[in-house]
Amino acid sequence: MTIDEMLEAARSSYRRLTVFELEAAVARGAIVVDIRPQAQRQREGTLPGALAIERNVLEWRLDPTSDARLAAAVDHDVEWIVVCSEGYTSSLAAAALQELGLHRATDLVGGYQAMRSAGLLGVLMRARHVVREGEAVVAH
Repeated sequence: MTIDEMLEAARSSYRRLTVFELEAAVARGAIVVDIRPQAQRQREGTLPGALAIERNVLEWRLDPTSDARLAAAVDHDVEWIVVCSEGYTSSLAAAALQELGLHRATDLVGGYQAMRSAGLLGVLMRARHVVREGEAVVAH
């Protein structure tokens, strides 16, 4: 199997989102995960409102049965949207999450670069988990 075939197989296992579907997904409670390495986030820019979880620990952080899970990984029904730079690595990551039983996991076509090109980098700041955390900080 080639990497192109692996990528095609991964993408055939779930429905990917476009940048124009992202705002509605976030409004319904989807959580965006930026899997770009720290050096790449520094070089390209951060994604405000996304959880930054590098690819090498992604499954452990999102699997609700893992001792290393995030608090947001409450069950297998969480809608995770994985974002990388251009939408390649995120496809393989989303397929791996699907294999773990995270049946609502997906990725973003074109990744961070597509969001930047569409002028949508700020759309995640309206996410419920971001607003809730922001309100908690302001209240203290």
